Amino acid sequence: MQITTQDRSGVAVLYVSGELSRLHVTGQTLHQAVKSQLEQGKRNILLNLGEVDFIDSFGVGEILASFTSTQNLGGKIKLARISRKLDFVFMVTGLKRVLDVFDNETSALQSFTRR
Repeated sequence: MQITTQDRSGVAVLYVSGELSRLHVTGQTLHQAVKSQLEQGKRNILLNLGEVDFIDSFGVGEILASFTSTQNLGGKIKLARISRKLDFVFMVTGLKRVLDVFDNETSALQSFTRR
């Protein structure tokens, strides 16, 4: 798994690629990357998962931990560009009822400014 970060109009966008699983952690975990943004004062976070091709329970836990950490600090975390496989996992686990999921990055970014 690799994570790169860009600032897009005050939203920290984390581009995640590879497999979101315990076996493929080669450094910083997703939750650690989100916490790093929160420590820098960022409160609007977008996870672009367009390049994630696999997720396991560890990955689901990372997303939930990131959601909880962000919520606890009054922030918002949203997801964009999830694959059908990830969509199915989020539906089965009930995460789709909790998380804001968008088809593309543009609409996800615009949602941060809507009231």
